[in-house]
Amino acid sequence: MSISDVTVNIAVLKPTPILGGFGKPLILGSSTAGKEFKDYLDIDAVKTDYAASTEEYKAAAALFAQKNPPAEIAIVSRRTGATPETLTDILPKLFLKDWHFLVTTSTAALDITTIGDAIEADKSRQFFFRTSDKADLATILAKKYTRTYGVYHIAAEVAKYPEACWIGAAGSLPPGSITWMGWTLTGIAPLDVTATELAAIHALGANTYVTKSGTNVTSECKSGSGDYIDFIHSQDYIVFSIQYAVQDLFNQAQHALQKISYNNTGIAQIESAVRTVLHRSFLNGMIATDDDNVPLYNTTFPPRSQVDPAQVAARNYPDGKFEFVQAGAIHKTAIRGTIKFA
Repeated sequence: MSISDVTVNIAVLKPTPILGGFGKPLILGSSTAGKEFKDYLDIDAVKTDYAASTEEYKAAAALFAQKNPPAEIAIVSRRTGATPETLTDILPKLFLKDWHFLVTTSTAALDITTIGDAIEADKSRQFFFRTSDKADLATILAKKYTRTYGVYHIAAEVAKYPEACWIGAAGSLPPGSITWMGWTLTGIAPLDVTATELAAIHALGANTYVTKSGTNVTSECKSGSGDYIDFIHSQDYIVFSIQYAVQDLFNQAQHALQKISYNNTGIAQIESAVRTVLHRSFLNGMIATDDDNVPLYNTTFPPRSQVDPAQVAARNYPDGKFEFVQAGAIHKTAIRGTIKFA
């Protein structure tokens, strides 16, 4: 995370039943000597550092082969030879870099859970893995990750990096504008399964690639906890965008040789920056509307008179709040018809 004077926390209130780099993938590989974190604009650039036979190259090729490929990717290769780096060594350093979606060349369950644990603790990135082992899926499902997403397939297709294909197809589009279910992937064959077998894969917290009505598509878009990829992506976008917008407000005041005064005008400036982000998020499709098409978001920023004097003395305004209703997407439908004879 970058240095900032702004902290944004978001709580997810789930109903009771009745950006920068928001599309940028990082490939985490491994090799004897290792290679430093580096950005690449196309597959030809990748080939200058990674031979076509390497797993890093294969993952990058899967990303760039899709119809909405990322403008930029990053690759890092963890050193496994002399003075090896463990995942716990390298991951904290990677969280200081610019990327959002993580792909690993490893399919080992221990590596996946080590990365998944770190991603969950960081709360700002999303991790995709692939596997052909249902026993591994059960182990990973037990973690109930919200930011880790599995793709199950046969071994021959797992070798083609279906999760990287998925990120390449959908990850670069504006957060909130799409759902990740129903995407056609270049270079991946569908899994031949029955509806019962597909339900069992989903019950293990995984997604896969199947044929629906003659079209090959991603079967779902959930983590082991049941959270949708696009929901978490949108949440991250909103949190980062508010943090950036308010920090930029502070920065611009300094550039203008001014300050954000601790009065109702200064508080209103902060609230305005937050509302601008929320409205942009609504336009991207993240925030729902009421029956009159009014966006369902709200902000509460109490005036100075209602702030604890100790906070005023410390030059801290801790009381701003926002809320919104997620727009979501329709994945399934039930339609009833009636046939009449007269």
